[in-house]
Amino acid sequence: MTTNKCLAAATLEGAVWKKSSYSGGSEGQCVEVADLDTAIAVRDSKKKEGPALAVPRATFASFIDTVKSGAMDFGMFG
Repeated sequence: MTTNKCLAAATLEGAVWKKSSYSGGSEGQCVEVADLDTAIAVRDSKKKEGPALAVPRATFASFIDTVKSGAMDFGMFG
């Protein structure tokens, strides 16, 4: 079983966060990711001091591959 962790911003001091190039300038609906070596952290770009979710690298890679393949239907958001 894979374990995901919710981390406080203070525990991620020094993490280098990256925002998607698909982020809109004024919509404010974006997440940022940071490479933590063994995991990928994800946080709300509007709440930089809020919590972040850390997931194993393989889990994050699988999620990205699934989204790219079109297997997930995100029509409910649009």
